Amino acid sequence: MSKVIVEASLTKLRLDKALTQIYEGKSRSYTLKAIEEGKVLVNGKIEKPSYFLKLGDEISYEPLEEQTLNMDAKDLGLEIVYEDNDVAVVNKPKGMVVHPGAGNQEDTLVHGLLYELDDLATINGVIRPGIVHRIDKDTTGLLMIAKNDMAALALAEQLKNHSCKRRYQALVYGTFAESKGKINAPIGRDPEDRKKMAVSKTGKQAITHFTVLKRFKDFTLIECELETGRTHQIRVHMSYIGHPIVGDKVYGRRKVIGDQGQFLHAKLIGFKHPRTQEWMEFDSELPEYFKEFLKEIEAN
Repeated sequence: MSKVIVEASLTKLRLDKALTQIYEGKSRSYTLKAIEEGKVLVNGKIEKPSYFLKLGDEISYEPLEEQTLNMDAKDLGLEIVYEDNDVAVVNKPKGMVVHPGAGNQEDTLVHGLLYELDDLATINGVIRPGIVHRIDKDTTGLLMIAKNDMAALALAEQLKNHSCKRRYQALVYGTFAESKGKINAPIGRDPEDRKKMAVSKTGKQAITHFTVLKRFKDFTLIECELETGRTHQIRVHMSYIGHPIVGDKVYGRRKVIGDQGQFLHAKLIGFKHPRTQEWMEFDSELPEYFKEFLKEIEAN
């Protein structure tokens, strides 16, 4: 175990917060797990994360054991919409996580991409080969995939400067008086639940444009275009204006309709090809469960 003696700069800090410095910038979740697994001792004893450090305390610590990931290629039946030597476009099904993470180590989109594609960009690490942006587990639709690092950097730059096009269709609760609108509300971590996002004054700028496509008795089908790409942006913004997405277990109504996840589909994506600079645009059909529910509510 490595050891450090608490000096003035660390006094009166919570143990978990101080450990983010001691562990050289590791996240708070990492330090909490280290404490939980007994990798951290204060004066030879296990202390709670909320323990306030005192001058002269001796902290003994060791790193967490790195988990090895099963990154074997798997035939998950992915629909590859387009592919060339630099980029690919994939239509992600519902219920599939984009890349491995806590609680989702296998059968991710990445595992399927390793099976379907010969090359994937490596610049984003072993866990996220080829991945330049994400959509939620229960959101369906189109994603850009980079097959080499040149393509990954170029697509990431387009995402950063908002020059690519991303349009979604969503079914939301309630009806709109207006035919279109713009939601400009910053999004950050929910202070009451760190697993969720929320509109927050301290959050990052988030802008969503929406257009009404079809009105039903108690629901509205809308198209959303992202100007920014914050985590859960459309889901948070629609809930914020009082029109949560149908089927959303996190930001929607307490009584959830359906068991397919939120009715949100990444329908269209457009970008400049990293090598040729040609504008490329791809559209996709709504998934069957989405279309069937639209028929059901239209009949009522």
